[in-house]
Amino acid sequence: MTESQSSLRFEREGAVAVLTMDRPHAANSLDLALSRELMEAAIAVDRDESVRAVLLRSEGKLFSGGGDVGSFARAGDKVPNLISEETAYLHAAVARFARMDKPLVTAIQGFAAGAGFSLAVLGDIVVAGKAAQFCLAYTGIGLTPDGGASWLLPRLIGLRKAQQLLLTNARLSADDALEIGLVTEVVPDEELDAAARGWAARLAEGPTRAFARCRDLLLSAYGESLETHLEREARGIVESAAGSDGKEGIASFLTKRKPHFSGRS
Repeated sequence: MTESQSSLRFEREGAVAVLTMDRPHAANSLDLALSRELMEAAIAVDRDESVRAVLLRSEGKLFSGGGDVGSFARAGDKVPNLISEETAYLHAAVARFARMDKPLVTAIQGFAAGAGFSLAVLGDIVVAGKAAQFCLAYTGIGLTPDGGASWLLPRLIGLRKAQQLLLTNARLSADDALEIGLVTEVVPDEELDAAARGWAARLAEGPTRAFARCRDLLLSAYGESLETHLEREARGIVESAAGSDGKEGIASFLTKRKPHFSGRS
């Protein structure tokens, strides 16, 4: 199944939804249309219970150059209004991708900058091609982060390193990003697509509801007391054990066979 949109392709590969940013002529930069389409796609995959994993990728040589700076210039004095609208769509997409009950895989080739950086590191699994590069770039043009970068970075790599990257716009290679914990793995460029699709397919066969509870626990971990979080963990594992995937997992462990998870609660 394939649905064509002007800037974003939506495909299904079994239980995997593949979202492809398709503005290679503009470095897959995020303009108003693409930001809106990302939001609409995020809502669609979040609501579709048959989707058990999501892959976010892009067409062409670059993952995303970030915001469409040319459109900012063309907006003139109305650029604050334009950016307000774009971030409303983009941030709705980011929140949906982060909170949906299924894991997100991102595949990064070439350059990921600005909001493209934010989307790249949002994945639960981030696969980078060997030639990939990462740069926040915001302060280089007198702007500040969006897309969740300033929220995600301290959690991923620590406050001190996040400060350095945000204030200096240091450019990281794929290996640099792997070393500091921004990406999950680095693969040869020609193997990137297959590796990312492989991760998504593998996750789509897993215990979807357990993955959802894991994602929720990790997102809430920094804003709660230990006692509150322990209670959330207790409730989560009880709910998982009571569900069909929990029962299947326990049974398969005891009978020494591979589990077959349905993805249901």
